[in-house]
Amino acid sequence: MLAEVARTTGPLSVENRLSRPDLFRQSAFLAGEWVDGPKDAAVAVTDPATGATIGHVPGLGAPETERAIAAAAEAYGPWRRLLAKERAAILRRWGDLMLAHKEDLAVLMTLEQGKPIDESRGEIDYAASFLEWFGEEAKRLYGDTIPSHLSGSRMSVTREPVGVTAAITPWNFPSAMITRKAGAALAAGCPMIVRPASETPFSALALAVLAVEAGVPEGVFSVLTGPARAIAGTLTASPVVRKISFTGSTEVGRILLAQSAETVKKVSMELGGHAPFLAFDDSDLEAAVAGAVAAKFATTGQDCLAVNRLYVQDGIHDAFVARFADAVAALKVGPGLDPSVDQGPLMSESAVAKCEAHVADALAKGAKAIVGGKRHELGGTFFQPTVLTAVTEDMAIANEETFGPVAPILRFTDEAEGIARANDTVYGLAAYAYSRDVARVLRVSEALEYGMVGINTPKFTGAPIPFGGVKQSGLGREGSRHGLDDYTELKYVCIGGVN
Repeated sequence: MLAEVARTTGPLSVENRLSRPDLFRQSAFLAGEWVDGPKDAAVAVTDPATGATIGHVPGLGAPETERAIAAAAEAYGPWRRLLAKERAAILRRWGDLMLAHKEDLAVLMTLEQGKPIDESRGEIDYAASFLEWFGEEAKRLYGDTIPSHLSGSRMSVTREPVGVTAAITPWNFPSAMITRKAGAALAAGCPMIVRPASETPFSALALAVLAVEAGVPEGVFSVLTGPARAIAGTLTASPVVRKISFTGSTEVGRILLAQSAETVKKVSMELGGHAPFLAFDDSDLEAAVAGAVAAKFATTGQDCLAVNRLYVQDGIHDAFVARFADAVAALKVGPGLDPSVDQGPLMSESAVAKCEAHVADALAKGAKAIVGGKRHELGGTFFQPTVLTAVTEDMAIANEETFGPVAPILRFTDEAEGIARANDTVYGLAAYAYSRDVARVLRVSEALEYGMVGINTPKFTGAPIPFGGVKQSGLGREGSRHGLDDYTELKYVCIGGVN
């Protein structure tokens, strides 16, 4: 079936699909230059919809990373001394260029990541919004004047850039996770070195092309491709790099935290999730079903915000299951460049294997697959959108993040039980709840132990909101006015002898 998919998506020539072929770069970008590595170290990038290779990027290592760090350190002084409005103008141009080339950037993203083309277009809008937002916030990086407790003294606090920063970004949102970090860093006056996921480097490299056009100076923004161990290890070990921002698994986050401790870096970590979805008896049933589908199956379930446990109260359980199953069964699976497709492929064979393992474990322990449950007939890394019922807490899927299009439904009796079960996890990134009872909405939103809670909506992200989790889902916040905090240090100045 993969051959059929390849035929329907047409000849796999990236340049032929783009209005601006130069946005497709197979070189890394550091110190203001496009850099190639040894040919025998090149990293192949494949289209997850077909398995075909769409290009290669250099497999760089410690020497190139050190060069990028040195270039960022040299660029730091001039960049931080620019007026905030000057940095803001550059960020705004960068965002505008992204929007002007949205279609090309979306096609690149779908080719390397697999998500449906409409989702890719939406991500480009989302990614560009961070550049606009942080450009504006740079102008409002205010300090404080402190009423003095010492006679003849004047006291003030300013927020200053932390220094050279680095970002290690994931494959599921290959543009937005870069601009959410780089927008804040550059707005604050910090250069940033980005190591994108090996599966999706072309989106990052296209952003570098546009950054240069927007006027980002040499050394202020670099993109390094290659093995994570060599690049990340060099970044975390360097005393010059003062801040690391990471989005990815909790397991890798723990490693980076330990490595960063040696040089006492600032860190922000957006890690794993295990999002619950609570549908109470007084929910608007149609809205709850639509919200559950959107919150579960966006990006084919490969989203840290994706619902992983659907708790449905007894009174509406059967009606919810019937309507939810119908909606999931109607989702169309196929290559992301087909505009009629709702679900693309999973990123890797290991992702498919995890879905299979979670489904098999659940079925062995008494669950029922009322929709899907298997690999899709298209083959490769396509998996059927799946609904499991009669799920219980002893099943792996109720305790581990699936990161795929498998929706387990669990029944609960009362509000206290639903909240307790939703909170019974080491993770705390995002949670969802549906209810038309205002008092319940207030109680539930306060009781859920999560950094972000969506009530009666599956969509709550955006540049103005503080994105992040609690417990083992991370440290710090990205986006919002708080997003600049981790890229700045407070400096207190006391001036004596003022009489």
